[in-house]
Amino acid sequence: MGCFFSKKSKRKSSEKDERTPTTTTVETTTTTNSSVPLGNNSEEPPKQYSWDKREKVDPKDYMLSGLKDVTVGRLPGKLNGQQFVIQDCENCNIFVFDHAATITIDDCVNCRIVLGPIKGSVFFRDCKDIKCVVACQQFRTRDCKKMEVFLCCATQPIIESSTGMKFGCFQYFYPDLAFHFKDAGLSIFNNNWSNIHDFTPVSGENNWSLLPESSKVLDFVPVPDPESEFKSVRISGDPERSIVPLTKGGRRKDSDESCLFVFFAGEYTTANARKLIDETKEVSMRPEDVKRVFQNSADELVDWIPKGPVIALELSGGGVVDACRSIADQVFPGTKVFVSENKNSSSRDVDNFFNFADMQMGL
Repeated sequence: MGCFFSKKSKRKSSEKDERTPTTTTVETTTTTNSSVPLGNNSEEPPKQYSWDKREKVDPKDYMLSGLKDVTVGRLPGKLNGQQFVIQDCENCNIFVFDHAATITIDDCVNCRIVLGPIKGSVFFRDCKDIKCVVACQQFRTRDCKKMEVFLCCATQPIIESSTGMKFGCFQYFYPDLAFHFKDAGLSIFNNNWSNIHDFTPVSGENNWSLLPESSKVLDFVPVPDPESEFKSVRISGDPERSIVPLTKGGRRKDSDESCLFVFFAGEYTTANARKLIDETKEVSMRPEDVKRVFQNSADELVDWIPKGPVIALELSGGGVVDACRSIADQVFPGTKVFVSENKNSSSRDVDNFFNFADMQMGL
């Protein structure tokens, strides 16, 4: 037996040469005008396998490394859900206008970074003076200093051995962003941007804080240079145009009065829900969940559960319950919704739903 990578036997080759005559004489008697071939002399094309047909991937297309003082990145359609690496960049403007599987950013200093939706994790390591816009399933940092992050994260963001970290709610728009969120499997309503977990807290110090509510994303991460390859991408940092709703997160509410406003699955559920908002969640529910969360109103809602996930909003402010009930009647008359009945029960409604949602999402 021989190994797949074994060299051919010289002995067999020489024997084969000895068996092959140098001259051959053949006498034939032709009985018809047609000759019969002695063998099939046509060569069969080599077999092709599925992996032979795959487009060749150049690792350099999925990496930015060792750059300084430049505007770089990837346009929509260049990554298509692949992994991406950014490393050893200094004073760069980096724009990744596409969805990715995972992204790691290592040893970068004084950079402005925009990352399209990431199906898995984004991991910053050994970075300093970074301003960024990120949408992801998981967000992590290790050994980082002075980062300002406008974040949309489906799970609890984690920092480790990092200091001077500041967070704000994701505020960004470019034309393909909604499709990229869908391709990455992310919900625009599940954003835990302010629910930070510090793996390495320091007694008497705070390694992270929230950016001022008035912070504007384009003041931190400007639009690309008009002379760059990204000049054709229409970008907006206006919260009114942001794909992800602007929420207060862990900031103090304007009022003690709050209201739960729940949209059940329908054709315009997402568009309708984005018209309001303070805090949001999108989750699937079972009939028993409906009974536990909505209690006295469960019977009229349980038949809507099989249609799809529900989107819940928390809104706050003086007179918010009456305002929400009026909005439900006037703006969404044909949409199935739940709105807190009065301000005496509204706080319980909010706690019941968001506690359930946090348990569903493992927060």
